[in-house]
Amino acid sequence: MERAFFVCIFLCLWFVLSRSADFGDGVSVLSYSESDAAASGSPSEPLMVPLTLIHGADSKGAVCLDGTLPGYHFHQGSGSGASNWLIHLEGGGWCNTIKSCVFRKTTRRGSSKFMEKQLPFTGILSNKAEENPDFFNWNRVRLRYCDGASFSGDSQNEAAQLNFRGQRIWLAAMEDLMAKGMKNAGQALLSGCSAGGLASILHCDEFRDLFPKTTKVKCLSDAGMFLDAVDVSGGRTLRNMYAGVVSLQGVQKNLPSTCTSQLDPTSCFFPQNLVANIKTPLFLLNAAYDEWQVQASLAPSSADLDGNWKECRLNFAHCNSSQIQFFQDFRDQMLDVVKTFSKSNQNGLFLNSCFAHCQSERQDTWFANDSPVIEKKRVAESVGDWYFDRVAVKAIDCPFPCDNSCHNLVSK
Repeated sequence: MERAFFVCIFLCLWFVLSRSADFGDGVSVLSYSESDAAASGSPSEPLMVPLTLIHGADSKGAVCLDGTLPGYHFHQGSGSGASNWLIHLEGGGWCNTIKSCVFRKTTRRGSSKFMEKQLPFTGILSNKAEENPDFFNWNRVRLRYCDGASFSGDSQNEAAQLNFRGQRIWLAAMEDLMAKGMKNAGQALLSGCSAGGLASILHCDEFRDLFPKTTKVKCLSDAGMFLDAVDVSGGRTLRNMYAGVVSLQGVQKNLPSTCTSQLDPTSCFFPQNLVANIKTPLFLLNAAYDEWQVQASLAPSSADLDGNWKECRLNFAHCNSSQIQFFQDFRDQMLDVVKTFSKSNQNGLFLNSCFAHCQSERQDTWFANDSPVIEKKRVAESVGDWYFDRVAVKAIDCPFPCDNSCHNLVSK
């Protein structure tokens, strides 16, 4: 009886957490807005996967912001998936100043001392065929994010005792996983969410180059299409943040030369200036009204001194018609950005008209009975169709508010 009680408590807690989004950078915690979310049914108990620290990484200078070892969570594949690998890059914002990076050292986003010792594998990482039909039995890895620059920096600040070694963490992790069998992969997929979704774009061709040409390699960016957009005050909040990240963390040297030969380094941290030149097949999964960008880029409190956007920022249902039009303009910008990208037969797209963020990690948005759909296909089905070349996927939703399958996020 006592054991059943604790199992119930665990499941209820996990259910709540799995329906929340950790945006980082002080952005409000969000949760699935449907009042009857529980009606979709309680999830089965998720697989809990322990943290593995990458021993010896420090000898290569591959360390978290505070100098601790980086790590990942790894669940071995089986059966038909035993030789296939899925690497998922964790997200969690960025740090763009000494002050914000020093604070980040005191969290799991900057130190393995504070990382969870085990994490639930859900969505694209689930080990259950009924939850993750195409990748459930693959070798699945979640690489922890503790550098604050999308695994791309390579610098340090000795005075503040900060290590900006994201690029080295990426390389050390790949070396470690190749030695554990990934070098023999028949098929491989690099995915990532949010800041990890940007990282999966930045590292996509590098990932491809790890393998022989006979290995099938593709990349998936979930909620990684951060746009160089104008905010509600006419400024560029996200560009200003990115400029700090790139300069502080020494990102420039690791950005694609195809971009830096034509544009400034900050512009080359924006995926809109990168995706058309990625050689490896790439799938963009994004909400057209990405909720992180709504809160932190388009209508942040720093650009809304009069508070006219506060209620709208926290809950789209409280937006007036002109505010909704502002978001429609943002969607139009995103559609324009992906035009060239989507013309390539090898690329895939799932752009739904939701106020959401990171739809591959959460079970309710990845593959469940009431998951978001475009043309009657859920995210997991669309990604699988694209990866296995079953059918071309260029799914672009109609504008808000036409899609009633969204799992929209609102602030509590």
